[in-house]
Amino acid sequence: MTNSLKTMIAGAAILIAAVIPAAASDGVVTVKSDYSVGETVARIKRDVLKKGIKFFGVIDQARLGKNAGNDVRPSRLVMFGNPAVGTTFITSNPEAGLDWPVRVLVYQTADGAVYAAYSDFDWIAKRHGITDRSPQFKMATEVIQSVTSTIRKN
Repeated sequence: MTNSLKTMIAGAAILIAAVIPAAASDGVVTVKSDYSVGETVARIKRDVLKKGIKFFGVIDQARLGKNAGNDVRPSRLVMFGNPAVGTTFITSNPEAGLDWPVRVLVYQTADGAVYAAYSDFDWIAKRHGITDRSPQFKMATEVIQSVTSTIRKN
């Protein structure tokens, strides 16, 4: 095999390694929390209720995993939303219901760090081809940024 062919193959492998993880996280916003998983969830819930947003509940994925015989690090899915805003996305495209209500995944990594992750609203709009709800998507973005700001001490 010639050196130029080896170089091309190595370059392609590096490019693939760099591009595939980036594509996997497309549309996901991650915010590092300064608190435990439990406190992060409590802060999100408290802020959502304070804002008058409907709180749908929390799924404790780690507990469900443990009950199924799987060792899952602390992980909770928090669900909330404003029906007046969220359902407007569904009136534009019924498949937008896949992304509503809002879901924030609060999880702990192996090193003990805690994060909150959610779907970017611009990405949701593009995913569902929704172009006629820009003010609502802008409002939803501002709300989720405000809610997740409560998990930072600064």
